[in-house]
Amino acid sequence: MSKTKIRQRHEIPVEDTWALEDLYVTDEAWEAELATIEEDKAVLSAFAGKLGASAADLLNYLTRMEQVNAKAELLGNYCMRKADQDTRNATYQAMSGKFMSTVVALGAACSFETPEIMAIDEQTLEGFYTAEPGLERYRRYLTDARRMKAHTLSAAEEKLLASAGEVTGAPSDIFGNLNNADMTFPDIEDGEGKKRPLTQGTFIAYEMSDDRVLRKNAYEGLYHSFAKFRNTSAALLNAQGKQLKFKADARKYDSTLQAALDRTNVPVSVYKNLIEAVHQNIDKMHRYIRLRKKLLGLDELHFYDSYTSLVPGVDKKIPFAEAKQTVYDALYPLGDNYRAILKEGFENRWIDVYENAGKRGGAYSAGAAVHPYVLLNYDETLKSQFTLAHEMGHALHSYYSNQNQNPIDADYVIFVAEVASTCNEALLMEYLLGKTTDKKERAYLINHFLDQFKGTLYRQTMFAEFEMILGRHVAAGHTLTADLLCSEYRKLNEFYYGPDIVVDDEIAMEWARIPHLYYNYYVFQYATGYSAAIALSRKILAEGESAVADYLGFLSGGCSKSPIDLLKGAGVDMTSPEPVNQALNLFGQLLDEMEVLMEQL
Repeated sequence: MSKTKIRQRHEIPVEDTWALEDLYVTDEAWEAELATIEEDKAVLSAFAGKLGASAADLLNYLTRMEQVNAKAELLGNYCMRKADQDTRNATYQAMSGKFMSTVVALGAACSFETPEIMAIDEQTLEGFYTAEPGLERYRRYLTDARRMKAHTLSAAEEKLLASAGEVTGAPSDIFGNLNNADMTFPDIEDGEGKKRPLTQGTFIAYEMSDDRVLRKNAYEGLYHSFAKFRNTSAALLNAQGKQLKFKADARKYDSTLQAALDRTNVPVSVYKNLIEAVHQNIDKMHRYIRLRKKLLGLDELHFYDSYTSLVPGVDKKIPFAEAKQTVYDALYPLGDNYRAILKEGFENRWIDVYENAGKRGGAYSAGAAVHPYVLLNYDETLKSQFTLAHEMGHALHSYYSNQNQNPIDADYVIFVAEVASTCNEALLMEYLLGKTTDKKERAYLINHFLDQFKGTLYRQTMFAEFEMILGRHVAAGHTLTADLLCSEYRKLNEFYYGPDIVVDDEIAMEWARIPHLYYNYYVFQYATGYSAAIALSRKILAEGESAVADYLGFLSGGCSKSPIDLLKGAGVDMTSPEPVNQALNLFGQLLDEMEVLMEQL
């Protein structure tokens, strides 16, 4: 029996790996830099009790703190990227653990900062700005910190919470090790009886295959493996919920949801408006499922039929070099400066391209100050080409913010994180649709566009609603058992996907493999970001240079304004459900066109 081989890390060509030497030339250089944090900790902790004493003390503290945080960002990027490229490597697991311990200790030593900043009265602080003009650099930071005064504890309590960082982070850490390093899956057979290796990376490609036997075997092989650890996975998610509730209660928030969104200054109403808008448009999702069942000619549609193309015979392999060129060409509307930076990333090893044994699954971008780093598991599919566009959107967002903001204001908040990435995807789709004259290829691309809506707007909203439900269970004192989690997850799938799909036992286990459930109410931002990105991409294509200027201003904004205000500056108001409704109206229009095209083929 033939078997596709997953390469080991050392078998990947250097040009297809990210240039971590741009951060630190050697592990020893990293160790030496990490050791300097002890001195930084001593210097910073010596300011305890002094931040409200004088403008000079406050400025000196903030200046050193900003420098230390920038150093910690580089240290964290190096060890975490090293650990992710092979999660089985004990050396880099240990380095990441050592880094986290160091950062937690640093946070505990500086835990006096927030209560002392809160204690400065408004008149005194304004006097500080006058006495030390250099403090203007930190006005946004200080204002945002003081916004959370009602949820800030005493210096002793803040120190205790900061010291618990490693403990409260344990559920996510343990899940990561289970999911990426320890979880193994059986080899499976395709429709020809050939053995195939099943991994988190190959699973996605198999689910997109036109070989239904392969899809079914991959689906069952993956979820049956997760089901063996259902109680462990439930215990981890329960622990995650409990630690979020502990911190929310300690800071006097009404809910874990409120606590999570307050960190980024996003109203809870935005989260709830999203779910409500999607609920009001759920008929379009059910219509999509009916169309999928009809076009595939199936008596029963299963979840392993959810990702295969509705337009067979158009799939083609897209080599990485071709994908890069296509993405470069597609982003022409964003201007020469944007594409020059994109090309720099393509040519200077910002990207770790291919899957290797032990490599973290999925894809992400990490915005290091030297330049961004992008992890892919590129597999020459159309989906992988879109993932490249997506992650480089994140990368250039980080690049523009780092270039245009001071370090303390450069790190954009997660609410806007998915806008730039998805805007790139929308522009790529428009480019590909505009290029083709073949009805079958157009239908194939619209199929992909529909699947983006399904996966990003509907599915991520379902995850967000699942998180909200779990938060309510934890708040009511319930334990998140495997049975409860499977039951709640099954009910959501029944509602979101409708009566034309079989909601089987396997899909009820999907929650066990979703890392974003450990990201503290993160996933809703995929859906809001997608809605904003659809609006922005159309604005850019319709209005040209003026819209591009507004958009690049948004990319350059970091966290210099609230995320809501940054998006308003680019022309999108996310406090209204209108962007979500507009995006879902487009989804309905695409369904109309898909139905007509498929009748003509």
